[in-house]
Amino acid sequence: MADSNEMTINLVVLGRTQTGKSAAGNSLLGSSDFESHHSPASVTTCCSLGRSCCISGIIRRNGCELALRVRVLDTPSYPHSGLSKKQVRDAVSSALAHHFGEEGLHLALLVLRADLPLCPDESDHTIQFIQELLGPTWKDFTAVLLTHADKAEGAGFSEEEYLHSASSTLLSLLNSVQHKYIFLDNQKSIIKEERAIVLRKLLNFIRQNNYQVLLLKHSKE
Repeated sequence: MADSNEMTINLVVLGRTQTGKSAAGNSLLGSSDFESHHSPASVTTCCSLGRSCCISGIIRRNGCELALRVRVLDTPSYPHSGLSKKQVRDAVSSALAHHFGEEGLHLALLVLRADLPLCPDESDHTIQFIQELLGPTWKDFTAVLLTHADKAEGAGFSEEEYLHSASSTLLSLLNSVQHKYIFLDNQKSIIKEERAIVLRKLLNFIRQNNYQVLLLKHSKE
């Protein structure tokens, strides 16, 4: 938090190639800071920090409206088409410590595609990767962002029906993170009102965690 009239939230987006991490980061920022497009190879090759302008009308505290600033760290995917696990982990760990080392991280957003099933091996590798990055309290500081929810809706699934039909692997993951999840409609994510809804949900997760932050330090060899 910068001052009594302003609040800053620090977020990092994590996930596999072509899940829409960078696009989700752009939606949260209300910008096009991060390169995002379809590609046969991983698009993001290094970490990049994006900052939003002051956002009003999102959060109130003690009866007063606060200006909200959002900072999002975009990261290379894991698995990555051109980088090893160690290269990705070291790059993300270093960037987290560099950008959020003093103020701390509010939430890591694990980006998954709602229109693709989550398989056990994929989930295990992803959870292990996040644990290595965030440490033993990763569940308290991780939320799941389900992108391409518009495609699931187009297939006839409401959010409730989707979760009822979801794999036990996904349901187990959502249970692990205390059901902190958000569906992101890629067709509406650029709309101001849709962005406000997503930000309010993220702020609610942060509030439920008593505004705690995860302090991350980069290990020096």
